[in-house]
Amino acid sequence: MMKNLKIALVLLLASSITKAQKVAFTEYDLKNGLHVVLHKDNAAPVVAVSVMYHVGSKNETTNRTGFAHFFEHLLFEGSENIKRGEFMKIVSSNGGQNNANTTQDRTFYYEVFPSNQLETGLWLESERMLHPVINEIGVKTQNEVVKEEKRMRVDNQPYGNFIGEIMKRVFTKHPYTWVPIGSMEHLDAATLQEFIAFNKKYYVPNNAVLVIAGDIDIEKTKALVEGYFGPVPAAAPVEKVNIKEDLITKEIIDTAYDNNIQIPAVMTAYRTPGMTDKESIALELASSVLSGGQSSRMYKKMVDDKKNALQVGCFNYALEDYGAYITYALPNGNFALDTLLNDMDVEIVKLQNELISETDFTKIRNQYENAYIGKNAKMLGVAENLADGYTFHNKNTNYINIELDEVRKVTREDIQKVAKKYLNKNQRVVVYYLPKK
Repeated sequence: MMKNLKIALVLLLASSITKAQKVAFTEYDLKNGLHVVLHKDNAAPVVAVSVMYHVGSKNETTNRTGFAHFFEHLLFEGSENIKRGEFMKIVSSNGGQNNANTTQDRTFYYEVFPSNQLETGLWLESERMLHPVINEIGVKTQNEVVKEEKRMRVDNQPYGNFIGEIMKRVFTKHPYTWVPIGSMEHLDAATLQEFIAFNKKYYVPNNAVLVIAGDIDIEKTKALVEGYFGPVPAAAPVEKVNIKEDLITKEIIDTAYDNNIQIPAVMTAYRTPGMTDKESIALELASSVLSGGQSSRMYKKMVDDKKNALQVGCFNYALEDYGAYITYALPNGNFALDTLLNDMDVEIVKLQNELISETDFTKIRNQYENAYIGKNAKMLGVAENLADGYTFHNKNTNYINIELDEVRKVTREDIQKVAKKYLNKNQRVVVYYLPKK
């Protein structure tokens, strides 16, 4: 009785917190197609200025991979009004910080400034969009930067290429078959005109959403946005990638090698629906049941009780068009990889055949809600969530306010259904990830 009361109190508290954190925003379009979202929060003198372009590695061609990630770097080179190497200096000298990141589906640039530097952030992002300088010296410089990043994060990083090894086996037609870092040979072979054409096609106002979140005055900010972004010309509409994969109907077993590891691993991947599909949320909750923390099923069984695994986990790698549900385990000592694979399979079968307990169900929903609340506690998190809603959820910027409602609609039965539907041996890839030596 006391345990049930505690659960009820936790759910009530989480509900009251999320209601209090509803995100108010104003949104509209400029004449050039740029979507603008403004969120006012005067709690602290901080403002986040962000632009999300709906372009990622899936918009590349098979012989020119890595372009989107390359542009993440290249568009910091400067503009007609910002000298080479000055972009980040301007940010830091005005008390701000900035960065960017690229996925298979989008590129996200941002600055976080003291709110009295809002105009500086708008000027920087409008310069990036309106007239970036793309020349041979910039391309050559950033090519070396990207090569070094690939060496550090992929080539010389233990297990650094495991996502790449998974994706090229799960996808054979869709551009998700390569990862955003792409091919250095493709970047080396590209001409300056190819880079210029890629920029003109994708980094345009009608393929972007500008989100400003923080200590702002809405009407003054609208005037600034119009002044800085209104003159940017629109471009031709960007066509969506529409490539369908054939179903996986037979288990695919393969081996990959890594120069930088001493401990092997076994990994599986099942192709799943894209991030906006309701089943994707159920799969996310399923991964929390199996490996969300030290009390999760796989961790408790394999790391704590049997002690045959150093690490074990699973996650739903949800992208816009498809997802990949990935599991992995590293052996403790000389335990065979097939033993680990079997133990993970047993827990998945159990998930397919038995409803999870009400206690576990409450725990995983609370984990999701806590993560949601944590991200929306910062202006940058709010800005990115607003941009995600518009970009990926059919222009529904308000998804930030209904996301938890969608999670709460998922039942224990839904989790069991998606496990039965997608997590079957004949629908998966198994990769034995081994030391090359």
